[in-house]
Amino acid sequence: MPIPPSAPLPARPALTNLTLSLGPIIGLGIGRFAYALVLPDMRDSLHWSYSAAGFMNTVNAAGYLVGALIASHTARRFGGLAAVRGGTVAALASLIVCAMTGDFVTLSLARLVTGIGAGVALVAGGALAARIALARPAQASFVLSLFYAGPPLGIVVSGLIAPFVLQAFGPGSWWIVWAVLAGVSVVLIVPLLLMQLPSNAAMPETRADRVSLRPMAIYLFGYFLYGAGYIAYLTFMIAYVRDLGGGAAAQSGFWCLIGLAGFTTPWVWRRVLALDRGGWPTALILTINAIGAGLPALSHTPVMLTLSAAVFGIAFSTVTTATTAFVRFNLPQAAWPRAIAALTISFGVGQTLGPFAVGAITDAMGSLTYALNVSAALLLLGAVMAAFQHKLKATER
Repeated sequence: MPIPPSAPLPARPALTNLTLSLGPIIGLGIGRFAYALVLPDMRDSLHWSYSAAGFMNTVNAAGYLVGALIASHTARRFGGLAAVRGGTVAALASLIVCAMTGDFVTLSLARLVTGIGAGVALVAGGALAARIALARPAQASFVLSLFYAGPPLGIVVSGLIAPFVLQAFGPGSWWIVWAVLAGVSVVLIVPLLLMQLPSNAAMPETRADRVSLRPMAIYLFGYFLYGAGYIAYLTFMIAYVRDLGGGAAAQSGFWCLIGLAGFTTPWVWRRVLALDRGGWPTALILTINAIGAGLPALSHTPVMLTLSAAVFGIAFSTVTTATTAFVRFNLPQAAWPRAIAALTISFGVGQTLGPFAVGAITDAMGSLTYALNVSAALLLLGAVMAAFQHKLKATER
């Protein structure tokens, strides 16, 4: 997965990372996040509680955790690019299954596979993208962030499709949404399957640096809190908008605004991501994320909901980029895959616990407002934890 120092790098690293981002677009932006758009219709049609609906994202996050655990081994065994492709194909196949059944167990298994594929594609792709970014050292953070722009782009794609398909076909048409999204994903995956890298660029690594990750333990905990907090917002926010009377246009606009704001992050945050100051860049981004999640608690007006989507969107996808930049600044190159995997696992545990727990709280309290409050609180606490992470000294690496 890592690229040896002497290995040739792609001549067009920005375009290469954008093509690699098709994995997260399909596995995360569509495979995971589009579920929020069909959750209300699935919940009504299949007679689920909020905790049952949240469980679908919990099992998806559990799959993501498994994918993160096996990603480094898969990339070493088959190569980084092959791992990204394989994970994306698995996520795509599971989208097709989601369009074919209403059985809770089968849907849960499909969501599990989506998570596994997305986890493999993101971890393997993230390590590969970090090395491809070395082709432009002065712009490395920006080039790297193009890969992580994938999920916001997937959010925009699903936001432009799902609400209007549901409106056109009426209640119970959630399975049609999955079918249409699967068809779109079939088209999107083609450039990823056709892309080429220099022959040595995707070679599996032969030696991993076993440096201790204990000095970044508080940073790992902050990322865990981010995983639990952000997924609660993205899982239930469309249901919240619908409960407030928002129709297809309002839901689509809200969701697309999150994605479009997220896509601007390589430009908005490029200077912050270039700072080599321990956990402070991550803490700043998480604070903005928490503000965005908490705004609906202040007011239910369209203006406040719009502001919430924009502020949340401009920060949420950048956190992953910030953690990868932290690893790049603070650890030797041979340790990057292990550190990225550890961060992804911490994040995965958080987002595994988040949806089901917040769904259960909503069932108990009878209001989705509690979900948003819990989400904002977790994100703010994650920011505090990240702020305490100092820059690693050479003796700690």
